[in-house]
Amino acid sequence: MAIGFTFTEEQEDIRRAAREFAEKEFTPELARECDREEKFPYELWKKCAKLGFHAVDIPEEYGGGGYGPIEKMIVMEEFSAVNPGLGLACLLPTFGFEILVLHGSEEQKEKWLTKLARGDVIMGMANTEPDAGSDAANIKTRAVKEGDEWVINGTKQFISNGSIADFLLVTARTREMDPKAKHRGISYFIVETNREGYKANKIKGKMGIRATDTAEISFSNVRVPAENLVGEEGKGFYYMMEFFDMSRVWVGAQAVGIAKGALKLVIDYVKQRKAFNVPLATFQYIQFKIAELATKIEAARTLVYRAAAVQVEQGKPDNTLSSMAKWYAGEVAVETANWALQFHGGYGYIDEYAINQFYRDAKITEIYEGAKEIEKLIIARNLLGFR
Repeated sequence: MAIGFTFTEEQEDIRRAAREFAEKEFTPELARECDREEKFPYELWKKCAKLGFHAVDIPEEYGGGGYGPIEKMIVMEEFSAVNPGLGLACLLPTFGFEILVLHGSEEQKEKWLTKLARGDVIMGMANTEPDAGSDAANIKTRAVKEGDEWVINGTKQFISNGSIADFLLVTARTREMDPKAKHRGISYFIVETNREGYKANKIKGKMGIRATDTAEISFSNVRVPAENLVGEEGKGFYYMMEFFDMSRVWVGAQAVGIAKGALKLVIDYVKQRKAFNVPLATFQYIQFKIAELATKIEAARTLVYRAAAVQVEQGKPDNTLSSMAKWYAGEVAVETANWALQFHGGYGYIDEYAINQFYRDAKITEIYEGAKEIEKLIIARNLLGFR
């Protein structure tokens, strides 16, 4: 990004292409179908993969676009502004690939990143457990070395793509837990989902993002070869935190897109509707609220892209900025969607209206990749010098 947070010509081309794709392919009918039936849109994802939007930041040598975090944010923002559920479904199938780029062996990269870039496979990342959500170091899934294999046992919860993925990056404890240093002794493994002992149960009834797959998964003596260990044994927690510092900015861009899309919906609505024979758009209170929300969205957007720009400049994310961006953008998305639905009145309460889905999809941005309370904790501890 150039000084002043304006996009380069190439970035603007990506933004326009992403918006055009979303406006053409994210039809209201498909959005309602996937939302109501909680169905992953395979055909839509294939169309997205054919154009390379899902792999915009996978390195060129493995078939990806070779761009960086800013371009990834641009695509996520534009997709989410048109339809958050379908936008996330298109981009989530490469979730976690950065860990392979940073820490995977060349053989692992060649095998999996090339397939991801072509849209031949779907991946996911399995970190969260019933007792290890915000407390990410409290992982109890175990991996025990037996000869040339690792044997994995345990349960993971709320795993994106859990029942549709071809492989997952799975965190497991490879050493006994030290109560005083729970973060030590955690490792990452590539686990193909067709291995014996792998089981996934799709979670239904989610409040939002229903076009994406979420599952509870279990490992019962799942055996993987030694070469499926990613990076160094025992370093998994550090890889996870490194990834979250990157993915939080991605969620921030998702939140900005949701807020931007919700604001557009309400602006279009109040310009068309009347109350007491007067257009809603003429009510000063509504005008003031729209002005307030638009300003907050612009502030959130600036913070998100600043966090991404710093990552490019430094070669690594700034976790204070990443946490600020994710927390604030998520809060703005929820507030904007809430007011947008309020101004729709009773119509907004019906899922036939797009704002209903925006409202439900917005909340997740305050929960996953670290709840907003965790983001505030990271910010405060960094500012106060606590480690």
